[in-house]
Amino acid sequence: MENGVVDAKVTVEFLGVGEACDETQPNTSLLLQVWPAGDCSTSIQILLDCGFSVSHRYFQACSDPDLLDAVWISHFHGDHFFGMPLLLLRFWEMKRLKPLTIVTQPGGLERVLAAMDLAYPGFAKKLTFPLRELALDAGRTVQVHGTTWRAAQTEHGQKNLSVRIDGGQWSLFYSGDGRPTAETQTLAEGCTLAVHEAFVLNGDNSIAGHGSVQGCLAWARGAGVRRLVLVHMQRDVRRTQWREILDTIRRCHDLEVLVPGSGDIVPL
Repeated sequence: MENGVVDAKVTVEFLGVGEACDETQPNTSLLLQVWPAGDCSTSIQILLDCGFSVSHRYFQACSDPDLLDAVWISHFHGDHFFGMPLLLLRFWEMKRLKPLTIVTQPGGLERVLAAMDLAYPGFAKKLTFPLRELALDAGRTVQVHGTTWRAAQTEHGQKNLSVRIDGGQWSLFYSGDGRPTAETQTLAEGCTLAVHEAFVLNGDNSIAGHGSVQGCLAWARGAGVRRLVLVHMQRDVRRTQWREILDTIRRCHDLEVLVPGSGDIVPL
């Protein structure tokens, strides 16, 4: 298929599934890997969000500094991009030369470099590999390493973009943070796999700018997605309402719902 990676092996590794303050779960981050058909020696590797605790998890999963092709940053809260300075520093230390594509909101690379300068003043100038910004905004489409990306805005405390990545016979939706919207539901229509933050169990205990388990189930049905993955649960909700969450999911006979742990790998 044109502009698509067809007949590929595709996996999503959940480097973390936690929210910002969860001491037991690393920040939510996805490692998307695509192996073109008939070629197991090379892959496309994309990191979706890189918060405080993500860089160490990434290097546990991957020791080759040149494998990562692109990083997506959904928004600029710390648990979604404050891991970037360490990621870039270690790539320099490991003598990476390959360019790295940063896909994010317009002007996002400037924020990444500002964080780098706060963490390691003057160090961005020493990087031995180019950083290439590729701006993506709601309603726009870009091509990234043979895949097609589109974005839509959620309801969150600051501008957050959900992203849909299409690779021919597979598609991945990732919400970042925020309540689902009509625009994100349209974006996710028919996706192979949709990953959505579900901060709380239901609307009765919801927090402004975040999704809920029950709200995400209704959203997924409306979008007609094939499988739904729930992440980024509030730490006390995860601890005190875990059985209720699992019971709610088990009652979903019309939808496959997963709640992964950190380190789990899900094939597309």
